[in-house]
Amino acid sequence: MLKPLSKAQADGDHIYGLILGSAENHGGRANSLTAPNPKAQAALIRSAFEQAQVDPRSVSYIEAHGTGTPLGDPIEIQGLKSAFQAAAQGEALPTGYCGLGSVKTNIGHLELAAGVAGIVKVLLQFKHRTLVPSLHAKEINPYIDLSGSPFYVVQESREWVALRDDAGRELPRRAGVSSFGVGGVNAHVVLQEYRSAEPARAKVVVTPQRPVVVVLSAKQEVRLREAVQRLLAHVERQGCTDEDLADIAYTLQVGREAMEVRLACVVSTLEELKAKLAQYLAEAKDIDGLYRGEIKRDKETLALLADEDMDRTIDAWLSKGKLRKLVELWVRGLAFDWARLYDGEVTPRRISLPTYPFAKEQYWVPQARMLFAPGKPVGEELHPLVHRNTSSLAEQRFSSVFTGRSSSLRTTW
Repeated sequence: MLKPLSKAQADGDHIYGLILGSAENHGGRANSLTAPNPKAQAALIRSAFEQAQVDPRSVSYIEAHGTGTPLGDPIEIQGLKSAFQAAAQGEALPTGYCGLGSVKTNIGHLELAAGVAGIVKVLLQFKHRTLVPSLHAKEINPYIDLSGSPFYVVQESREWVALRDDAGRELPRRAGVSSFGVGGVNAHVVLQEYRSAEPARAKVVVTPQRPVVVVLSAKQEVRLREAVQRLLAHVERQGCTDEDLADIAYTLQVGREAMEVRLACVVSTLEELKAKLAQYLAEAKDIDGLYRGEIKRDKETLALLADEDMDRTIDAWLSKGKLRKLVELWVRGLAFDWARLYDGEVTPRRISLPTYPFAKEQYWVPQARMLFAPGKPVGEELHPLVHRNTSSLAEQRFSSVFTGRSSSLRTTW
């Protein structure tokens, strides 16, 4: 999740955004949980800006904590106004250039996860260059005064237009994320969209003589089939080409966990990959270059794979380009570090690809069975023989009502 920028660039990771600075403080004693300290919040945000070395005029969105209370929200806005004014060091700020929003209007309060939820929202807005509205914000709290301030509430989806400096140069999109703990702790993070300044990475050339291995795995066969469907839909929707094939293969190799049910394709073109995956979905047999395996069924193979000589054998296969032999063992349970395929060579990039297709199963507590005495319910059944706790302060007592339908009284002859 978090890496120094230079390390992420060297590893070819997909970079969603940069953390320019952060700050934490405590609001001290307060009259109530809904009445935080605006001076502490202002000092917090100013400290984060100073650490990030950013001008408040370059920050065009704030993901507010958003307590959702009549008093807490105006206090937070007052803290933001004070922080921006102080960080501007006496210079006048433009009005209405910095959007305000809170993910809590979409998903509620998440306690310890509230701050990271706000960060995820900002990163998604960076990705799509779009500011999304806060729900239920058409009518602004009358105690919130934004007139003459840098802020406006994002009430409808809009393009996130990049700000420009005095010379007219486009600035990277920047945002702040606030999160305040129920015990008085305050935190603020300054984020910036990632714009690569490094030279373009050399593309890995895929040829019939140097094919790639595209791997997919899941917990069950039905999940694997859905993963295949998602990948096919993604490459069609994104308009992927043969130039993307090495990045697709690399991302699936090093960016996904290898699970029990496995599939691998040895291909040299994107059309070849799509054809093999489509054949698999059509339940075709003996597909050339496509390998399937399930670890639970190949337990006997695992002992062979653990042999100390196997590593030397794999090195020999790699040096001779015998990928198919390697793939045959991988689908049967071989634990293999795919980064070994790229030792001393150009490493492809990690890219955004569909994630694991979790089963959409619900696990609601089943509705408790109700026992009915003649004409009225008597409560929830605790046990076949002990139905209700009817204790009082005077005594401990349990009650049961038995009918001809009671399972404890039925006898099977």
